[in-house]
Amino acid sequence: MRVLIIKPSSLGEVIQTLPVLDYLHQAAPGIEVDWVIEESLQELLAGHPLVSQLHPVPAARWRRHRFAVKTWRGISALQKILAERSYDLVFDLQGDQVSGVISRCSGCTDRLGFEREAVREPLNTLCNTRLIPVRRQEFHDVDRALRMVSIPLAKDFRSMELASHLESSPEDEANAEALLATLADGLVFLFHHGAAQPTGAWSEKGWTELGKEVLDRFHDASILLPWSTEAEREAACSISAAVGPGCRVLDRLSLKGLVALLKKVDLVVGGDAGLVQMAAALGTPTVSFYRGTLAKRSAPRGEGHVALQSPMHCAGCLREHCDKDAKCRESIKVEAMLSAVLRLLAPSCG
Repeated sequence: MRVLIIKPSSLGEVIQTLPVLDYLHQAAPGIEVDWVIEESLQELLAGHPLVSQLHPVPAARWRRHRFAVKTWRGISALQKILAERSYDLVFDLQGDQVSGVISRCSGCTDRLGFEREAVREPLNTLCNTRLIPVRRQEFHDVDRALRMVSIPLAKDFRSMELASHLESSPEDEANAEALLATLADGLVFLFHHGAAQPTGAWSEKGWTELGKEVLDRFHDASILLPWSTEAEREAACSISAAVGPGCRVLDRLSLKGLVALLKKVDLVVGGDAGLVQMAAALGTPTVSFYRGTLAKRSAPRGEGHVALQSPMHCAGCLREHCDKDAKCRESIKVEAMLSAVLRLLAPSCG
């Protein structure tokens, strides 16, 4: 059996979909699983032992320029590649118009997608042949994906132990070890202050106050600040300067470089972001906060993770911009974040 997963982005959502790979290989030994992924994220799954072929596409650009000639030429080229693979099943886990077009162009006659209430764009439902309803008990993003792929294989994912597998190279591992060797002997925290949109971010003041509190309580601790854009780098430099010694801005790291580092730090703190999901997949404890999104839908689960939801009545609005953004940021309290950090690290402090 050969199947196709269509889940191009985002980083966090791709990582949340990784248990699907383990499920498919357990439920159907010998299965071949291909994956359509955003080209900027392909490094994450390159060489993955449970993926047969990656199909990198500029999905974000296609969404912005849906009617451009270049977009349709790219889709046409992808169509030829997918048709040659002769898929038995296609799982459209993205749920937007572009993923729907990719699904329809795959040449597969059995294409699964979500019902209208669960997709990002309603036109997506016209492209798939089986529409799967989302039940109340599968509200979390991970469970939604597993529910879809379990339908044709008729094996309950809830009775299975499923893992998320991420790889890094020996060079990345060595670089991470070299970085940690330059730090003090205390705990290592990674603060992911970046966000894909303003309603997913916290204030620099909040990050600064939390950093000072952490370093005051954990002697010889270090705080690392990663970044991916110039704006994030500038913010990281500002936070680091305000927190003082013990807080360091990292060089820009590749995705697999981040995988290697996140395995080795003691705690990751961030918003609803890909690095938080990556840390959780690697078994690293996390503290995360949620404003424009819902913790109960996307936060890491388990004893090693604490998620804080903004108490604003409009939390989970999914807006990119909001006139209440400043008030919403202030609703994430430093005291609550610090309490979550202390709760997770209590065994280490003992």
